[in-house]
Amino acid sequence: MTLVGPRPERPHFVEKFSSELPRYGHRHRVPAGLTGLAQVSGLRGADTPISDRARFDNFYIENWSLWLDAKVLLRTISEVLFARGR
Repeated sequence: MTLVGPRPERPHFVEKFSSELPRYGHRHRVPAGLTGLAQVSGLRGADTPISDRARFDNFYIENWSLWLDAKVLLRTISEVLFARGR
């Protein structure tokens, strides 16, 4: 597991979402992370569509850069300190 990357899902849901959502499995091209672009963009929890979270995860993977990792980490710190979105 890394600091930044797609958040892991339970195996049952990985199978379910992989069969239902195009490109869902593409998010597993990189190791899972503790935080991710989807989470700092407000897409966390059961009330957000998995299709949107997968779209953000794939965007992160396809556009990865050290700067993007830094932005996600800084936004994570901001979310934790200021408890935004909760």
